Amino acid sequence: MPNKSIVILISGNGSNLQAFIEAQKTADFGGEIIAVISNKADAFGLSRAESAGIPALSVQHTDYPSRESFDQALADEINRFNPDLIILAGFMRILTAGFVAEFRGRLLNIHPSLLPKYPGLHTHKRALENNDEYHGTTVHFVTEELDGGPLIAQAKTRLSIDDTEDQLLAKIQTLEHQLYPSTVKMLLKSQIKLKQDDVYFENDKLEQPLLF
Repeated sequence: MPNKSIVILISGNGSNLQAFIEAQKTADFGGEIIAVISNKADAFGLSRAESAGIPALSVQHTDYPSRESFDQALADEINRFNPDLIILAGFMRILTAGFVAEFRGRLLNIHPSLLPKYPGLHTHKRALENNDEYHGTTVHFVTEELDGGPLIAQAKTRLSIDDTEDQLLAKIQTLEHQLYPSTVKMLLKSQIKLKQDDVYFENDKLEQPLLF
């Protein structure tokens, strides 16, 4: 079976992108990154892609008068590659409903919390302030609701009383670099599927996200 194609969207450093670049080197990953697109021309992740021989390009949101016009330009660029999956990896834009609808079921995101806890920003600070026992990260399908799409998989770590926000960020990023490629690998192999708004693993409906 040929590898499925992946387009990755980034805005910055691209550490999750690098995890995918490493993952696709393994024989059983099942996917190939065919393009990396950033909304910022100076994103370091574009250099990571170029170094790996992956087409890297920018569609800068500042070049467009509205969120809708930017999303349309971005969708047009993605459609040139006709990917099987579109992966948000540190893509710091809220997407319009039209964009999400066009790619529904093929659009994935990773969020730095144990959703549905802490959608939005400052998740590590909020977890520490609330003295949570655990904190983690979640891979989910993207829907019109911010950080509210069907949950696929999570990884978590126990919080320490000594954790700072920066230390927790580093811990969660390490989990992300393991969780995201592992989850995508299962999608590429059709072990995970989205039917309506429900996630299925090996044809069984998930009542809770898979825990890594």
